[in-house]
Amino acid sequence: MAHSRPTLHDVATLAGVSKSLVSLALAGSPKVSDLSRTRIVAAAAELGYRPNAAARSLKVRRTHTIGVLILDLHNPVFAEILDGVQTEVRQHGFSTMLISGSSDPALEQAEIETLLRFQIEGLILIAHRLPETILRTVAAEVPTVVVTRDDLDIPQMDSVSNDDVDGARMAVDHLVGLGHRRIVHLNGGDNPVSHARSEGYRRAMTDHGLAEFIQVVPGGLTDAAGFAATSEALGYHPTALFVANDVAAMGAIAAIENANLSVPEDISVIGYDGIRIGGMRRVNLTTIAQPLAELGRQAAQHMLRRISDRDSPAQHEQLSATLVIRGTTGPVTSRNS
Repeated sequence: MAHSRPTLHDVATLAGVSKSLVSLALAGSPKVSDLSRTRIVAAAAELGYRPNAAARSLKVRRTHTIGVLILDLHNPVFAEILDGVQTEVRQHGFSTMLISGSSDPALEQAEIETLLRFQIEGLILIAHRLPETILRTVAAEVPTVVVTRDDLDIPQMDSVSNDDVDGARMAVDHLVGLGHRRIVHLNGGDNPVSHARSEGYRRAMTDHGLAEFIQVVPGGLTDAAGFAATSEALGYHPTALFVANDVAAMGAIAAIENANLSVPEDISVIGYDGIRIGGMRRVNLTTIAQPLAELGRQAAQHMLRRISDRDSPAQHEQLSATLVIRGTTGPVTSRNS
């Protein structure tokens, strides 16, 4: 026979106090004496009592829950940003409720509607495919912060992003410093982040007097997309590839090796993001590393501030990436000059 869950009344009876005193003690009220609090906490522990969070949230109109939409659970970039979000909000007594994104904006909107029914106090979008009209509606209903996107200006909606134009410039500067001129860029597809990185590549190449060598090959953000784009890029006889992200860069390296060429002796490869997975250590990839966890922490801080002050002006924060030099880039040699 199943045992019923212990109630507030059970705790009060065991501790020999009133139900109202139990409620105050478990809520951390300073009105409860240390002696009574000790007896109540001990009784609750003995009975295995857990407060009903749903009932309490209805009473105090607080859920202390942040909703998080993460575009792709399989992308380690977003997972590291999520780690930063959760670390920060937990320090302030909040928990997170997670949903995954989709290539279908309507499905993302439906998932967000589900979060809103759970009375989340804020929403963090770690990348998304929602149109601006929907974002405006969502931001008007619940405090909203967007991570990785800096192309939207919506009242009361903050954003935290990496400076992707400057990051791409760092990649090109590094390769040019090694003597490379025929630098081909494999872009990340049709999305704002990839567009910014492509723009940074074009500006840097032009500033280095290499406009005639500008070549952008359509690609994507997966290893398969990197492999396919590299197969096309090899027709331009590059000495170096700047790839839109680290995952696609691994596909690019595989394609180079499949063509019986070596990295970096024949072609240097630099990625973008600075993800930390076991494969990265084996590949030893030179990359432009975003401060991923810090992006998440900053987004959470903006969210907590906005929960306290819904009407404050929108803030848009950009963080800088860093160049991490490893083994996939090297100087131009007689083999690839």
